[in-house]
Amino acid sequence: MGNPVDDDTSPEANSDVSDTNFLSAAEQTQLMRKIDLHVLPMLFLIYLAAFLDRANISNALTMRLPQELKLTGQQPNIALAVFFVPYIVFEVPSNILMKRFTPHVWLSLCILGFGVVELAQGFVRSYSGLLATRFFLGLFEAGIFPGSFYLISFWYKRQQSQKRFTLYFCSVIVASAFGGLLASAIAEMDGIRGLSNWRWIFILEGIFTILTGIAAFFLVSDFPSGAKWLPEKERQFVMRETSEDVATVSDDTVLTRRDLAEFAKDPKNCLGALMYFSVVVPVYAFAYFTPTIVKTLGYSTVQTQLHSVPPFAAALGLCLVLAYLSDRTDNRLPYVLFSGSLAVAGLAILMSVHADFSVQYAGVCLVCMGAFSAGPIVICWYLMNLQGHKQRIIGSGWMISFGNTGGILAPFAFLPQDAPYYYRGYSVCVAVAALGIASALCYSLFIVRERRQQHGADVTNVTNSKGSLSL
Repeated sequence: MGNPVDDDTSPEANSDVSDTNFLSAAEQTQLMRKIDLHVLPMLFLIYLAAFLDRANISNALTMRLPQELKLTGQQPNIALAVFFVPYIVFEVPSNILMKRFTPHVWLSLCILGFGVVELAQGFVRSYSGLLATRFFLGLFEAGIFPGSFYLISFWYKRQQSQKRFTLYFCSVIVASAFGGLLASAIAEMDGIRGLSNWRWIFILEGIFTILTGIAAFFLVSDFPSGAKWLPEKERQFVMRETSEDVATVSDDTVLTRRDLAEFAKDPKNCLGALMYFSVVVPVYAFAYFTPTIVKTLGYSTVQTQLHSVPPFAAALGLCLVLAYLSDRTDNRLPYVLFSGSLAVAGLAILMSVHADFSVQYAGVCLVCMGAFSAGPIVICWYLMNLQGHKQRIIGSGWMISFGNTGGILAPFAFLPQDAPYYYRGYSVCVAVAALGIASALCYSLFIVRERRQQHGADVTNVTNSKGSLSL
């Protein structure tokens, strides 16, 4: 879990010391592997299933769903957007409930309900039925994404967190890519048992999600203080080490209106939400519409799904590289700016090039790489600068809920009448990406100001200080 706090607790000394407060370097490495295996894989699988279920409608829209449900005009876009209404409203309350019921209970209930609704979506017969299922999908998923980040933030020190946040966020990218591959296979099931191929997408993925929800009850880890799979010595070590980044608070602490008011006064919280909003718009726009955009280049349904995969594969690779560099340097700002610049460059290509498939496809890859790689860095940067259960309960829910208002905007950015050039959609994404870059710079200025207030004028000397805010 990082280096011991004091010099007299170095790895060499630990080998001869019976003090149960400390672990040797070898024990720390073993403990970290144990935590990674207990905390991350199940959360990854949960959100992989959830995002597959959320975004698979984009693949269904390239099949016969619009014709069978008689969707016209902007009805497909409304069906995409209605998901985010309950998703936004219930994120902070969901974090509070997760703290009360414990993560393994709350997250498993959320994903189980999500899977049942997804399965039901495979049998809808009308536009109103589609809207109802999309609404309840948003309701059940409201607790999964912010709750998982909230949980992860209590298991790792700041210098260890970016790789873990990124690994979890990569479930979004894998789901976006795998959704295309899965849809291309399911497209061949058209007519089996009298059901259209788009219905099989919802049915099969719904069954998978229900099974994931059952497994989650037994495999999701709780907060360190309640982790029964850790010996007491290791549990105390984790809690002590992470306390440098998390202010000490009682597990029984109850949120009050004063806590909410204090949170609202800090401009950094507004900027954190704006940064995530600026990630969400292009992420959802391209998660939902990459198949549609690729299809305008002249591919069949199956070819469209297959050609939707490489942009997300490129984004996955860049995410992992930036996560390693970010933890290695204990910095976030340079990588957020780099990702934002990539997205803007890709959007500029898509807006200006219309007759060269290779260049256009490269533009799609750059946008996906920029938008998706910025996501985990922005979330980690903001959440690990929050202290204690109170701030992280409010902050994780606030950031994800406000940011996901971009999920309402994204479906209306790429309208059918704007095909094949989609000037309006690309212009919206460029403006939002620029907003994200500006918000990141402003957020960093507030961090620098607070560091100066805490440590004096020489900010460079406190870059890696314990308890100092991260740049």
